[in-house]
Amino acid sequence: MNLSPAYRLAATILHGFDEYRSRFKQITLDARRRFRDAAWREAQQASAERINLYQEKVDETLSRLRRTFDHDTLTHCECWREAKHHYTDLISQRLDYELAETYFNSMFCSIFHHRHIRDDWMFVYSSRVGAPHHSGIELCRRHAVNGDWARAIGDALEGAEFEVPFVNIQRCMTLAQQFLEGHLADELRDGEGTEIELLKSVFYRNKGAYLVGRIVNGEQQVPLVLPILHEEDKGLRLDTVVIEPDEVSIIFSFTRVYFQVDATVPGEFVDYLQELMPDKPISELYAAIGFFKHGKSEFFRALNHQIARREDKFIIAPGVRGMVMAVFMLPSHRTVFKIIKDRFDPTKDMSRDNVRDKYSLVKRHDRVGRMADTQEFSYLVSRRDHFDPDCLEELLRVAPSTVYLKDDKVIIKHCYTERMMTPLNLYIEQCGEDEMRAVLKDYGNAIKQMAAANIFPGDMLLKNFGVTRHGRVIFYDYDEVCYLTECNFRHIPEPLYPEQELADEPWYSVGPNDIFPEEFGPFLFADIRLRKLFYELHPELLDADYWKGLQDAITHGQVIDVYPYRNKQRFASDPGGLTW
Repeated sequence: MNLSPAYRLAATILHGFDEYRSRFKQITLDARRRFRDAAWREAQQASAERINLYQEKVDETLSRLRRTFDHDTLTHCECWREAKHHYTDLISQRLDYELAETYFNSMFCSIFHHRHIRDDWMFVYSSRVGAPHHSGIELCRRHAVNGDWARAIGDALEGAEFEVPFVNIQRCMTLAQQFLEGHLADELRDGEGTEIELLKSVFYRNKGAYLVGRIVNGEQQVPLVLPILHEEDKGLRLDTVVIEPDEVSIIFSFTRVYFQVDATVPGEFVDYLQELMPDKPISELYAAIGFFKHGKSEFFRALNHQIARREDKFIIAPGVRGMVMAVFMLPSHRTVFKIIKDRFDPTKDMSRDNVRDKYSLVKRHDRVGRMADTQEFSYLVSRRDHFDPDCLEELLRVAPSTVYLKDDKVIIKHCYTERMMTPLNLYIEQCGEDEMRAVLKDYGNAIKQMAAANIFPGDMLLKNFGVTRHGRVIFYDYDEVCYLTECNFRHIPEPLYPEQELADEPWYSVGPNDIFPEEFGPFLFADIRLRKLFYELHPELLDADYWKGLQDAITHGQVIDVYPYRNKQRFASDPGGLTW
């Protein structure tokens, strides 16, 4: 059979996608073994490998296309129009069709350098808009309560079929029963017909395994997450029970590394998760289970839809102007856009490539709930009248090599997007005493937790942190991040005589990686009142020995626990090792 070039183009792309999905699934399914063996370092490496995998497979497929087809065929848009039709037919019965569409888009964008973005030639919109495919596959298992919460929880835990026994499953059952009976509404706690419904697939991340679902009785329901920890040389235990929608949302936060979970039907899986977290964008849920590239597709579609509604315009984001990035936002979309400036402040000794490397590092690292995930875009195009004039004027002034006009269009060659947050410095100016204390405590905790993950933020000024709608403090300025183990933490030496202390220049040598924690207070807080409160809440952050202790733990291979829920929620207070 003499197949057309367009058909062969579609088939070659789908072959590359199949290779990607096969390896993705292999890495994901192996999370069960890593959890069983408490192979925490390997789990971190697997997480980074799976993120890198997408671009690796796109590059391999691109090389295959260039070996197989001549330049004229690959760059002929009409060929891609026909290939899209063939590809749509080839994936019509697939359970992961939307991921396959995104892979096709990646190949098109690689060939055309993110230009010619039209639905005629790629999947700007999904081929199944308004007509979702229902697989008929049962995603969940169910356990009737029948008035016995302990037994129902026990069935739920044992139903996950972990290959490691629980240390004391009766204690887990009793603690869960006490929690649920004390927190559930009467209709769910005592109602006839109440059942626990859990997704069959286990969610693995870092040192935890999570059973995710809901407690339901007719129209009444609450989400349910059961976090399981593996205590090395002991066994498993239930760490807590989470039923508040906001707390479940934090577990699935855009500030955390992606889950390793087998989602055979990704779209239906995400639909179920959104029923548990209705305020969570679909794009973030796809990313949370590892499909961050398709999350980017969903984000792009939602952004286009929001822009078309013309509720507002792009404006410069509030807060202190950055030395490296120009930041603007579309308020109604809860998103900020970050563009690397053409020229940096003289104190910033780095290049554009350095900045991109830092953002790439954070993308692949464990973000421990304290660093915002980003999506990277090339050649975003919008109409000029979608921008506030002052915003557009500033972008054209500070980044003319990245932002330019073409007729009535604004072309943005490269940018990052992040979830919108309130800058911490602005939040503190507007909050009351109790909120100030709480947010400064969380600010210090954020620094500690990033350090536990071997990340030093570099510039810890309040303006580089934001506050989420849940009141959590998140770091979002990555141009100076580095590994904690690369830093040289030092105590300030005692002066030899009084005149040294009064001199304008330090009386001691300072190397390029030297950090003096005793200087943090004056550097971070001009306001004496805030400085004293910070000293009270986090005195250890001002001690070089504290930082050296963290470095030693990381150097000796210890993976320090950072939990996606509050310590006071946990059933056990001594899980072993360093915890936060």
